Amino acid sequence: MSEYRLEMHDVVKTFPGVKALDHAQLKLRPGTVHALMGENGAGKSTLMKCMFGIYHMDEGEVIYEGEKVQIKGPLDALHRGIAMVHQELQPIPERSIGENIYVGRYPMKLHGLVVDHEKMYEDAAKVLKEVHLNYDPRAKLGTLSVSQMQLVEIAKAVSADCKVLILDEPTSSLTAAEVEALFTIVNELREKGVSIVYISHKMDEILRISDEVTIMRDGQYVGTWSAKELTTDFIITKMVGRELSNLFPKRENVPGEVAFEVEDFTSINPKSFRHASFNVRKGEILGVAGLVGAQRTELMEGLFGLRSHTAGRIIYQGRELKINQPKDAINAGIAMLTEDRRATGILGVLSIADNVSIASLNQYLIGGIMLDDKKIEQLVQDNVAKLSIKTPSSKTQIQSLSGGNQQKVLISRWLANDPDIFILDEPTRGIDVGAKYEIYCIIAALAKQGKSIIMISSEMSELIGMSDRIMVMCDGRITGFIDGAEANQENIMALATQFE
Repeated sequence: MSEYRLEMHDVVKTFPGVKALDHAQLKLRPGTVHALMGENGAGKSTLMKCMFGIYHMDEGEVIYEGEKVQIKGPLDALHRGIAMVHQELQPIPERSIGENIYVGRYPMKLHGLVVDHEKMYEDAAKVLKEVHLNYDPRAKLGTLSVSQMQLVEIAKAVSADCKVLILDEPTSSLTAAEVEALFTIVNELREKGVSIVYISHKMDEILRISDEVTIMRDGQYVGTWSAKELTTDFIITKMVGRELSNLFPKRENVPGEVAFEVEDFTSINPKSFRHASFNVRKGEILGVAGLVGAQRTELMEGLFGLRSHTAGRIIYQGRELKINQPKDAINAGIAMLTEDRRATGILGVLSIADNVSIASLNQYLIGGIMLDDKKIEQLVQDNVAKLSIKTPSSKTQIQSLSGGNQQKVLISRWLANDPDIFILDEPTRGIDVGAKYEIYCIIAALAKQGKSIIMISSEMSELIGMSDRIMVMCDGRITGFIDGAEANQENIMALATQFE
């Protein structure tokens, strides 16, 4: 009999343009907490989604309780005793806590024709008590806070009588007291023989709760160690220990005077960004680093008018800006390339021409009522040539282009307004190496022209290779600045894990 409850060998998973897992592996012993660590994009969540049946592996095998198995989907995983608490919650707020716990597997009566609500609520009450949650199972889930919903998700996993429990960033929205409650649950499950996979960037949590630690990098397995042997410095070195190659263009920008200042910027949400103060100069590329939950995107969305704030000032070229909505930011000369181009960037069913011109239509009106199609076509052709966009024509639907070309179209959209401040959120996410280099060249050229660039990236090499300065965030706070010439992966990670 194997000493391992579950083994994953040589797992390969590829998405268009990205090899997310490259012969990754993981081995879980019964009654242990096994931490899975790595930078953003290392493949941790993808590997767990393969284990839970959300993704189907391209290659590799899963051995569960001594037998090779194929996990066909999440319901199959649950039936086998494998449960997962996702980083991104998917609650049904209008249904009860009990219904959320047993969704998809309600107890039935009358030959399986009717949900047995009494049994469901009775069982839900027992499982809530088991994980020390004093909630009414009949109450609407939507009456709970996000952190309480997270704990209900853990109760849901426990209700499946699981043998393997995957916790993906389980403390990202929990208070200190709730973290302690979670650790109590985890320790009780470990004593019952459950194998727990614990994904977190928080070093103190990992070293406190884990028995073993597996580290991944760039979709590959780096190694597994006993948690007792590890130090924070060792983990950081293994997480970020790849060599930087010559993948970035030579930059000729010369940062000048301060163009854009932010003072004491604080979100309306107390768990989001707070007391953020920084500046960016003309012709400067300011990199923004941080791990999952650092609130980098939220801060930039706040500056662009997409999120509300309760305090703080934005000063642009010496005058204070009032930005309450994106239109205010656009009119002030600020552009924002969003993190998820498919969800919040491209207008998929519209043409290249529509996507390029959508933010600057006022410039292409005839008599204030009709669009000047000739001018729009010229705009598109100019940008197709300038940014080397590969498209059959300006009438092509943008969703048919590659990720890199879609990103270039979105950059073209903002170039049409000739802004001075560019906020670029993960500008090269999900695009191939060649297209990345082209995007880097565009960013470098904009900085050389004197544009101010704020670039969020989860890739350490990208931040180091492209930034004049790097601003690091952790848990909603700015924890420090590093000069580009002095930046390395270790000092960035040290600031990115500086939790209060």
